[in-house]
Amino acid sequence: MEKIVFRPEGEAPVEFYVLEQTMIAGKTYILVTDAEEGDGEALIMKDMSEPEAKECVYAVVTEDAELSAVAEVFGKILEDVELVEEDFDRTDQMR
Repeated sequence: MEKIVFRPEGEAPVEFYVLEQTMIAGKTYILVTDAEEGDGEALIMKDMSEPEAKECVYAVVTEDAELSAVAEVFGKILEDVELVEEDFDRTDQMR
């Protein structure tokens, strides 16, 4: 599993493992988790970068309709993974 490091502005780097990636309506989404094996916290993140950007800028998907639609796609791709929706208040972006 690929490990990536996000560097939120003004915060310590955060490591995640990428479970899956998909593209919907021209936008790239990644499903990441904090645990390499077993149960872990997962987030769906959307690439908000400009096409010519050198670095990707990801934002946590928090809008309910978008989150449900993308989670459904990831659920179909990853049949052996159960996604459970929880409230999430963090809306800042990660690099």
